[in-house]
Amino acid sequence: MADIGIGAEAPDFNLPRDGGGRVSLTEFKGKPLVLFFYPKDDTAGCTAESIGFTELAAEFEKAGAALVGMSPDSVKCHDRFIKKHNLAVALASDEERTVLQAYGVWKQKSMYGRTYMGVERTTFLIRADGTIATIWQKVKVPGHAEAVLKAVLDLAA
Repeated sequence: MADIGIGAEAPDFNLPRDGGGRVSLTEFKGKPLVLFFYPKDDTAGCTAESIGFTELAAEFEKAGAALVGMSPDSVKCHDRFIKKHNLAVALASDEERTVLQAYGVWKQKSMYGRTYMGVERTTFLIRADGTIATIWQKVKVPGHAEAVLKAVLDLAA
């Protein structure tokens, strides 16, 4: 798996999503997509990030951009997460981790001297033509949704 960069074609996906049904990259052709990868539903950072995007969801929509979050959690887990925090973003479930690997966000991490595989919090802004415009790696949550919105608005300008 090679890391993908700015200007590259975004890897396609078609995954189960919250509320039933599926979500795929192709359904967003013709509009920008903010695809944010996060480690785990209902943890402090992931909750804050998802709420941040939810609070700006109307602004993203006004700018013509769609929002999709993705983690290895199950659809059932996503449904509980959305209901508990009243989230307004689509959440895709990649339990097989194939899309996480395609985007290069499934990485070796370490905490308290222990190494393990997990999702590195990363956001991709994908242009209407399906190419990657911007990548935020090792995202720090405070101010992140606002920075992504600014990039979406700059893309439209």
